[in-house]
Amino acid sequence: MIRAFQWDLARQVERLGWLRTQLPRYADWGYQELYLHLEDAVAYPSLPGVARADAYTYREFETLVAAADRAGIRVVPIVNLLGHTQYLLKVPALRDLNERRAPDGSPLAQGQICPLHPRTLEVAAKLLHDMRPFCTAGKVHVGLDESFHLGLHPLSRAEIARIGLAGHFAGHVNRLHRLTHGLGLRLGLWADMLYHLPEAIPQLPADIITYDWYYYPFGRHPRVELFNFAERDLATPLRARGIEYWGCPMNGAFRHEPLPVFGERLANIRAWWERCQRTQAAGMLVTSWEASRLAAELPVTVDAAAAGLWLEPEKSDTVDLLTRGFQQTAASKISRAAARELARTALAADAGAFAGYARWEINDRWDLSAGREGLSSYERELAFFNRQTARTAGRAAAFAASLRFRRYLAVRDVFVRKNVRSVFQLRRWLAQGGPTHPRIKPALLALRTEAQEFGRAWRDGRSAARAMWTRTRDRAVRGPNETLLAADADRLSSWREWLASVAARPELLRAATPVCGAWQLRFLVWNFAPALQKVVVEQRQSDGTWAVLHGRFTIEFRAAAARPRTPLRREFTVPIDSPSARLRLAVRGIGQVRLGQVELTDGVTRLRPRHWPSALRKLLGRPAPQRGFPELDLQVNQGELPLAFPPPPAS
Repeated sequence: MIRAFQWDLARQVERLGWLRTQLPRYADWGYQELYLHLEDAVAYPSLPGVARADAYTYREFETLVAAADRAGIRVVPIVNLLGHTQYLLKVPALRDLNERRAPDGSPLAQGQICPLHPRTLEVAAKLLHDMRPFCTAGKVHVGLDESFHLGLHPLSRAEIARIGLAGHFAGHVNRLHRLTHGLGLRLGLWADMLYHLPEAIPQLPADIITYDWYYYPFGRHPRVELFNFAERDLATPLRARGIEYWGCPMNGAFRHEPLPVFGERLANIRAWWERCQRTQAAGMLVTSWEASRLAAELPVTVDAAAAGLWLEPEKSDTVDLLTRGFQQTAASKISRAAARELARTALAADAGAFAGYARWEINDRWDLSAGREGLSSYERELAFFNRQTARTAGRAAAFAASLRFRRYLAVRDVFVRKNVRSVFQLRRWLAQGGPTHPRIKPALLALRTEAQEFGRAWRDGRSAARAMWTRTRDRAVRGPNETLLAADADRLSSWREWLASVAARPELLRAATPVCGAWQLRFLVWNFAPALQKVVVEQRQSDGTWAVLHGRFTIEFRAAAARPRTPLRREFTVPIDSPSARLRLAVRGIGQVRLGQVELTDGVTRLRPRHWPSALRKLLGRPAPQRGFPELDLQVNQGELPLAFPPPPAS
């Protein structure tokens, strides 16, 4: 079985020198192939408008591939040629390739390339020709994953009407196969579209390579999220067709996580290692995605840990594997005992993983955190990261910086939610005693002091984020964690200005604030059958249309949520200007949720919606399918519930 690893350079460019130093280490750990996810991270001579400003030059890319060759590692470039092709569509001259069209027929700004556009093969040929010298493993990966806009272009619709969607997809694969075969290369593609289009498998060339991916722990077979995490087996039908099969776990984080969920990453890798052996897979590729919010050394630590599965199978429990990972990747030699302590700390941090859209939305807005949940879980997380930040100071620099940044997020969680409670308390005092209530002024003074203290935590968070980024990346570039911190600095400034305004005019307490609205809509979402649901709150406008006030995917990105049935419950809270607003709740995407415990509050008065008993949970949406191609339009409601609240009592 070939053992391979992947670097996602499409999201951030790592310093070439740092990448080159990692290659001999990967060779020592038994890895044989390197997959490079690129998009616009490299300058393509034949398509000069595609590369972004900080992309690797063609010559720089040559030096990276040459370093891999010296280390005995073969390279496979990943050139996305269906889904995830925004790197092409952003170029005005290539915009017309888009599958998605406006009502007037013009190409939209976002989407994916159309397989039948007259220029698609021309562009694909140029990209593949430019990457051909770097395909030292004799193959090229063309992506094709998550291509859910398939079939929207008029040319696509016409062909699908004749030969079906599976034939349409297979036709694109066959045309790309002819291109790569002409270059002397084997074609690889992600296998997920074959879960949705299994009829395409008999129509595919037999000498291609399919890469089956799933990023949570599993038992006998991986699961399919859009099928409500139903088990599916692609190895058997692909083997029957004679198509090479690989398994693909993931080593890093999803989207906005500042730390990998180490235990779940290793459990996912172990599950694939066992499945690859069981199915006699040709290889296992440990993928890495969207690492720009991580210190780059941490996915490398997971890769080093994973190598213990084949190098030291007798020491393959999770703590042993991660101990090996920290010991192998430490900047200077550390003892096994010290590495084991780091491993235990990393695994303990999993309990406070900053994962899922419900946690991440505070990155965008502070006024989405004005819920009813208590502070205790957030305070426990803060206490944990306070302890671990102190214990790891001066050791394992990338991990220590990551813990410091995670500590900042914990401080922010507590700070924002405490401020919400303070605003509601201030409003109650205002309602009881008016602007001269004796407790208002000292409370505002205390909040100003706490804002100053948060400012100190913010500065430490900025220092940590800078350290995470600059260890392996361009120091002249500001990373996404630093961008987040800059936005938080603006929100903190707005909060301080609001405190000053309210100190002068306490009656402003009734208006919207940086941490909550004048009124706050709150309700619970039971994600009992996870798939790809998105819950939205809409408000009717004066012209009769509905505007989205806020929307949130229910995806948790945790193993406990990657199951057909779960007890998951999350609160959803959105600022509202007035209780007279005409509102509705809706679900989009794929799957059902239950909604309940709805209230509208300003911190003083709590209003319940008419005709909705507080204990009732209403079902919204449609059950996720168990097979077939998903009808995925995140702009269309799959179910709606109107809300009407009684007027608040007169003051």
